[in-house]
Amino acid sequence: MLPYPGIPYGPAPQWCYLLAEFVPYVLLILCLIYACRNSIRDVSYLLGGVLFGLLLEYMEVMMGSYTYGHFRLMLGSAALAVPLWIGVGWGIIMYTARLYTDKLGLTLWPAAAFDTLLALNIDLSMDVVAYRTHMWHWDWSDTDFNPLTAQWFGIPFGNFIGWQTVVFSYSLFSRIFEKKIRWTVRPAIVQSTLTALLSLICSLAALYLTQEIWPYLTEYLGIRSVHRFTGICLILVILTVTGWRKRTAISASLPAIAWLVPFWFHLFFAGCFFILGFFRENWLMTFVTLLNLLTGLLIHYLPLKARKTAKSADLLPS
Repeated sequence: MLPYPGIPYGPAPQWCYLLAEFVPYVLLILCLIYACRNSIRDVSYLLGGVLFGLLLEYMEVMMGSYTYGHFRLMLGSAALAVPLWIGVGWGIIMYTARLYTDKLGLTLWPAAAFDTLLALNIDLSMDVVAYRTHMWHWDWSDTDFNPLTAQWFGIPFGNFIGWQTVVFSYSLFSRIFEKKIRWTVRPAIVQSTLTALLSLICSLAALYLTQEIWPYLTEYLGIRSVHRFTGICLILVILTVTGWRKRTAISASLPAIAWLVPFWFHLFFAGCFFILGFFRENWLMTFVTLLNLLTGLLIHYLPLKARKTAKSADLLPS
């Protein structure tokens, strides 16, 4: 018997679950090694992101937004349990996105916007695969929607709006509080810890408030989730583009972990998409998956190319 009605896929093979769960722990260790070598601010941003991810996931599960399949390391019990690696995934994705935008030299609002687009680029493909492998599940049984074609190939647009809110808020508040607290609090470890906590609290508040507001926009103004999602995406793109001219050149010292994390998520879930046969389901979904994969790989390849170019220029005789 299939786990959920309307989804013609059984449980994914164990290797799929094992890799999805434990590779992020390895990536977290690599991120922590780099963060410890770099600054206490990096450590607090990374760990604050992990804690934020776990708290927001627990909040979403409590609200009945979705349910998780069973992994080996779960926090909580029964239907309210949250896999530990999900919080880790939030932390390392947000941390490495910020490493990228910091190296680009983007200012406050464009940096937070581009952080959000980078994270969203991963999730647009990740959720499509995770949903079909029953890693987590949205219930369409009380609606007239087809669970494989509803909204974003079975994923509610509200889920992506949550990603937009979470990443943008955490990135923005962290940068704001870092500047405000830097000159008023000592020592550095207290600065960074306080920044992470305040950013986490404000971001959770932003997530909660927006989720309370969205239903009223739908009821009274007819602004549905697809409209909100596309509108927010447009704003994020505009913020990024307008701030692009003010950025500094791409640094030649982009750390390997800044592209290793997104590469893993892109390649693993795209690999599962084809290996497990989901590409046969819908040509448009396959096209979007490939486009999303190529976009993510290209975006993260550019700093590597710039790094090689910079090294080659250094070797040229003056």
